[in-house]
Amino acid sequence: MSLARTLWQANADWAQKILAHPFVRGLGDGSLPVAAFKGYVAQDAYFLEAFARAYAFCLANSTSRDDLYGFSELIAGVLEELKLHKAYAERWKVELTGVTPVGATQSYVGFLLTNARHGNLGDTIAAMAPCMRLYAWLGQTLAAAKVAPLYGEWVKTYADPGFEALAVRLEALLDRHATDGPAVRANYRRAMELEYGFFDANC
Repeated sequence: MSLARTLWQANADWAQKILAHPFVRGLGDGSLPVAAFKGYVAQDAYFLEAFARAYAFCLANSTSRDDLYGFSELIAGVLEELKLHKAYAERWKVELTGVTPVGATQSYVGFLLTNARHGNLGDTIAAMAPCMRLYAWLGQTLAAAKVAPLYGEWVKTYADPGFEALAVRLEALLDRHATDGPAVRANYRRAMELEYGFFDANC
């Protein structure tokens, strides 16, 4: 079994906790207050900009042509997500410039960029892969049930095969560059904990 799959299965407890969180359930059934979603959109846009920068550090520290293509594709994927957030912002009057990150966002961004700046590809990818796999899994899981129209676009975005392909791409890079060990396992699990905290802070 691949390292990416091993790590995901080892953190299934956090995945289930996140799926059961009121914020995530509210995305699926439409019960999430719009004010909470607007706050999430602003915080997530701030986070995604940092996520793109972390990918850029990975690209700078990579040495193979396939890595160059891979991280370029992943950065492009983040830019597509930011376009979605911009559309949400225009629809619901959310200000995306000058966002003040809440504590959970600061913690997650700090964790990602600290790892990225250290320059160890395996450790950095282990800190980033949970976000991609988790969102793909949440989107697919929510889409398998009846989805309320209010946040249907969000669910559709992360359930899309194109997003799954990006998650798989990052997991392939994880398998290539990371070695199973305490640092990689700790980074993966910490990212899952931070994902829960991010949803919780915006609920």
